Order: sequence, then structure tokens, then C-alpha cells
Amino acid sequence: MICRPSGAITNFQPYLEKNPRPGDSWRNRYKSLCLHDPVWYDHMPYLPFPEDWPVFTPKDKMGDWLEAYASIMELNFWGATEATSAAFDPDSKTWTVHVTRDGKETVLHPRALVFATGAYGFARWVEFPGADTFKGEMFHTSAYQSGDQYRGKRCAVIGSGSSAHDICVDLWESGAEVTMIQRGSSIVVRSDTLMELGFGDLYSEAAVARGVTTDKADLIAASVPFRLIPDVQRPIYDQIADVDADFYRRLTDAGFQWDFGPDGSGLMSKAMRTASGYYIDVGASDLIANGEIRVASGAGIDRIEPDGLILEDGRRIGADVIVQATGYGFMDEMVAHLISPDVAEKIGRFWGYGSGVPGDPGPWEGELRNMWKPVAQEALWFHGGNLALSRFHSAHVALQIKARMEGIATPVYCAP
Repeated sequence: MICRPSGAITNFQPYLEKNPRPGDSWRNRYKSLCLHDPVWYDHMPYLPFPEDWPVFTPKDKMGDWLEAYASIMELNFWGATEATSAAFDPDSKTWTVHVTRDGKETVLHPRALVFATGAYGFARWVEFPGADTFKGEMFHTSAYQSGDQYRGKRCAVIGSGSSAHDICVDLWESGAEVTMIQRGSSIVVRSDTLMELGFGDLYSEAAVARGVTTDKADLIAASVPFRLIPDVQRPIYDQIADVDADFYRRLTDAGFQWDFGPDGSGLMSKAMRTASGYYIDVGASDLIANGEIRVASGAGIDRIEPDGLILEDGRRIGADVIVQATGYGFMDEMVAHLISPDVAEKIGRFWGYGSGVPGDPGPWEGELRNMWKPVAQEALWFHGGNLALSRFHSAHVALQIKARMEGIATPVYCAP
């Protein structure tokens, strides 16, 4: 979260972070986590990764880079700081933000408040019937660190998104017996194929050799309106389905349910519409296809018993450990928690543009909902997404805030 102070524009720009150090939000995740997007897509603004950087960045390396970045850019980083409440005064046009920093209470009065807390809300914990009778361990992926302590254990992972796949692999590599509980279909695409067909023209070593820098690639990608992205992406996924036909046949034979979204437009469309429900395969899918990670799909969870789960179709999955890879809530949950439920309701949902597919909030007004732009609450901004989206749109958020501070007319256009 970023608080901009009132008064003259100075170098005082506190970035509030609950963790002690920049990058701890990456360091604190499970040990096998790494970026699934290629380095050419992930460069930071003003300071690209070195030329010898790995194509897929490991999480601790990413955390260290963010800490170095904050130092090089001389960001006024306030670690071990938690915002506890915020309220806007329409008369003074300032916020009152209560924070706890190193155990001490502090009040800030910024003219703009930016939520840069990612793409989601709080961890989504599902209260399954019978959960209180379970004799083993049950926790959310946000609390998962390593599978080392679960060697020989029966582990059930509820979910089939990116974290579910990563954690299944980590548990399998640690010697656990792993079953993925897949309650709904997921988009899956092989990393190598996506890099070639989805990223190759814009974000790749070959693209750089042709003179397509990351900045040029960003502008080209942004030139396609969100509503047209499915039409651009659908032919790519038709080609992916053809190239990797054997891969998808093997997944189907193993019982894994996959798709390319309701309209066949794939991962990027799904990310913009719902910000969830996909996996870029870096190894888990082969383990699933080979039966080394088992899959129980096609039914929800009826109840949890002392030593396992019962699915709605009667199947029983024995388990000593249950991991809820059930995702995260919506960003407006954080608004309701920090500011008020009324402000959260006034702003509404985030992501999506009213495409009509399940999970995509409407109505469509021509652009993505509430991200990187003015919202229904004055002087409040939201910044998030993957590294590429954050890199490109960070300038837009900064310019809009600067314009308002300088008194430049910046009318907001919306549907009547």
C-alpha cells in the first residue's frame, strides 16, 4: 500500500508493507515457487533484469531483487508496518490512515491512497462439513512452506489452479502420496508451447533480437482493447490444441478436466475476466498424466471425515494432510476491511469487463473494472496484476495522481 502525503510533493512517499523487508511476500511462500512467465515479460520498470537472469525466476531470487530494487530506486519503504484503518475527508480532500509501525501507532494524512496489494483479497478458506473431526493437518496454500515433513503421508490438495499444481509437485518430490481434488475444469497450457505461440512474437529472446524491446512489446500488447483479446487469443489456442493434442489426450485419460475457457480464448482472457483458474505447465501435468499425482475430478466435496474426504459421488479419498488450494477472495474484501463496507460496495468488484462468461462481473463499460484508474471513491487507486501489467500501468497510475495534485483537469469518462 502506498500513501501519498498532503502538502508539497516531496521525496516522502511511504510504501507500507506488513513484512519486515521488501520481497518478503515472495520469500515467505513455499520453497518451490517460481515465476511461470518468462523474464522478457517480467522486467521491472526503469530497471530490467540482467541479461544472464534465469528465464523463470525462483521466488527467493525475486524477493532479493525487489529488496535491491527498493534500495536502488530510493523508495521510502516502511517495513513491519500495517494499516489498520483509513477514512477520507471530503472537505479537506485527505485521508486519515492509522498504521502500526514497529509496534507504534502512527497517523498519516495522504492526499491519495493506493492499494498495491496484488490481484486478490484474503485467503479463501472453505468450511467443509465434518472438518472439525479431521485428525490430520489441514491448512490453506498461503500457509504452505514445504513438503519435507510429509514424506510417506497421504496428501489431498483441494483445487487445480497454479498453487495446487505447484504444491502437488512439491509434495510428490518430498515422497508424499498425492491426490488432487479437482472440483471444476481448469485451463492448462504447456510452458514451452505458450512461450513459442503466445509470447514468442513479443516477449522472447528472439523478439529482442528483432528489436522488439519490452517497452515496444508493452505498447503493442496494450493496443488491443480488452474486448477484442478473446478474438486474438482464440486462434492461438486452436493451434496449441493441435500442437499438443497428445498432451491433452493423456491428461484426459488420467481424469483431469481441462478447457480453454468458456469461449476457447485461453489463459489471458481468463486472467482478465476472473484472475483465476489456470496453470502454465512446468512439470505437474506429466506427473498427473503418468498417474504419479492422482486426480479425483468431476465431483465436489460432500464432507470430511477423521481420516479423509468423501466426494459428492461417494468416492472416498484417504488423507493425513489436506491442503486447501481454494484461492483468494476479491479485492473489495480488503477495502471493506480497511475502509468500510459502504465504500467497498460503492466501488464494486475488480477485474472483469462484463464479457458474459461465468465469474466475470458486468456491466461492460469498455475497460477493465477499477484497476489503474479512478474509482467511485475519490483519491483512491488500485494497482495490481502480474509483473507485466504492474510495470506498464504503474506509470498511468502515477501520472493520474500527479495530474490531480497539480490541478490539471482529469475528467472521468464512463457510461451514462
